[in-house]
Amino acid sequence: MRVLCVLLLLLSGGPALADLRITRDFGGYVDQYKAKYAALRDNGERVVIDGICNSACTLVLGIVPLSRICVTPRASLGFHQAYYDKRWTAGLRVTSIAGTDELMSFYPPTVKDWIARHGGLTAQMKKVFNGTDLWAIVDPCPDEQ
Repeated sequence: MRVLCVLLLLLSGGPALADLRITRDFGGYVDQYKAKYAALRDNGERVVIDGICNSACTLVLGIVPLSRICVTPRASLGFHQAYYDKRWTAGLRVTSIAGTDELMSFYPPTVKDWIARHGGLTAQMKKVFNGTDLWAIVDPCPDEQ
């Protein structure tokens, strides 16, 4: 039986790649997202943004090739300046110029253009929802229309 499974795997061209479906991701630590998305990129996986993708979640747009990312009608992206971990700033939200520069360095031109047209990154979240602005950044999923 094991030989049959190996033979079927070889004949099929390898293991099936799984999609990552983002539905409700409010972000977190940049380094964790960089590692997560680099692994997805290296494994050839596809990403479907099917809901909220805010803050560090949006790094997916600069790490995984845009040709392997799509958005559904429920997708939204949220961008803001990076800030220091509140554990080290007495619970205050302190923006990080270096961290914000690092975020921007990952984004493709389509994202940078949208951010620039909307006044640049600020401490306030700037969101883009389903429609032409979002589709200018990333293609809609063909099977989700």
